[in-house]
Amino acid sequence: MGRFIGLDIGARHVRAALLATRFRRVVIERLEEAAVEEGPDAIKSAITTAASHLVPHIEGLATAIDGELAFVHRLLLPPTAMKQLAEVLPFELEAQVPVDLDELTYDYRALRRERSDAPVAVIAAAARIEHVRARIDLVRAALGREPDRIACGPMALANLVGITPALRGPSPIVLVDLGGRRTEVTVLARGEPVWVRTLSRGVEGLPEAAVPLAAELRQTLLAFAATQGTEATQMYLVGGGALAEGACEYLAHELGIPVELLPALEIEAASPELLQHLPRFAKAISLALGAAGRGHDVDLRRGSLALQRGFGFLKEKAPVLIGLGAATAVSFAFSTWAEARGLSRQNEVLVQRLAAVSKIVLEQEVADPESALSVLEKARAQDEPDPQPEMDAFDVVVEISKAIPMSITHDIEEFDMQRGHVKIQGVVGSAQDAQAVATELGKHRCVSGAKIGKITQVVNSDRQKYALEFDVRCPDESKKKKKPGDTSSKDSGAKADGGTEDSEQ
Repeated sequence: MGRFIGLDIGARHVRAALLATRFRRVVIERLEEAAVEEGPDAIKSAITTAASHLVPHIEGLATAIDGELAFVHRLLLPPTAMKQLAEVLPFELEAQVPVDLDELTYDYRALRRERSDAPVAVIAAAARIEHVRARIDLVRAALGREPDRIACGPMALANLVGITPALRGPSPIVLVDLGGRRTEVTVLARGEPVWVRTLSRGVEGLPEAAVPLAAELRQTLLAFAATQGTEATQMYLVGGGALAEGACEYLAHELGIPVELLPALEIEAASPELLQHLPRFAKAISLALGAAGRGHDVDLRRGSLALQRGFGFLKEKAPVLIGLGAATAVSFAFSTWAEARGLSRQNEVLVQRLAAVSKIVLEQEVADPESALSVLEKARAQDEPDPQPEMDAFDVVVEISKAIPMSITHDIEEFDMQRGHVKIQGVVGSAQDAQAVATELGKHRCVSGAKIGKITQVVNSDRQKYALEFDVRCPDESKKKKKPGDTSSKDSGAKADGGTEDSEQ
């Protein structure tokens, strides 16, 4: 679970929202608001009052610069620029802003395309580095830590798409943040911010300010329709001025489109009372969502302003890191113990099996592998089988020749002998001849399993082609042994021959 703060810094109020994220759930834990009093450090004091008690044990903090201090442009690039967007965009953006690009920090968002060959639409936001740094310094001075993220005023409202199903429709939907001295307008299409504008007029001075505010909103909608070729179908109000009496009805009459308060959010609250204040804290909530990694807007902490985490961050996370390290060490120790126990049990089973097998094969029970190997080597040296078989391939061919009757014309097309297994492909006059050959071979004492696989007729001939397989293993071959240096058998054989010759003489 992570906790994140969104800090909405306005001209008259500072609002802070503390969100807790749990997998796919988002819970509002605290909503705080502080009025900005008179004085040079009024905004700093309001930030401290609203959020200083929320800062401990948070994972991230986000705020935004005012829309009046930012340059926001929608750019259309050729489809081929998609793969090199980061390299092409600075040149396109430099032509749109009135200051040198080196003085700016910027971020962008590529919008969804319907076809791969369609132009690439990019909405880019830029601000002077000094303005963004001033906002960072202000938050650090008030809360003792820097914000992790700096959003661009009106674009931050796009983060509400993730928890507001009503904002994900294909038709353009307008979000209007009614502040005291400024109004920020964000147009969403298919859940993405496609057009934004900041008006230097808010609800301060109502009801007299209602007519010029409605006129500027009307001009904003007309400008969007003229540049994008489509009209907005719905408007939702957020911010402190959204709860003004009759605001929705008046703007709906003046603008000619449905105007409502922000609809229900897919979000939980620590207490039911917090849900009543969601429209007023909508921007703070959207900033907190951006800090939690659920943003659909831009982050102006880029380049030289990128967040540099030092040892203070590690010190803050030390308890969590120590806990994770201890849990990892315990898990590793348990895993090692379990594996060692399993190997020990397996070793016991193998030792018992070795003792049983050695008693059968070596006629003595040996439990040690090295000792068993030594005994086995000695047995092999004393009793090594003769590698020369009694019948080799030439002998088999001779026996085949003997087994073929003189009345049969027999041709051998293929002969193969591997490890005592013989395969023959031959040609005879008839199937009965093939069977006769197999029968005669099967009578030999060293031939076993003689069988004919298949018999087919030779092409353009009335002769038959057959396949025969059998095994060659003489009954007394396994008993025939040869001991190193043992010449007694040869000597005895020679003596026997000599004795025979003598008797014949």
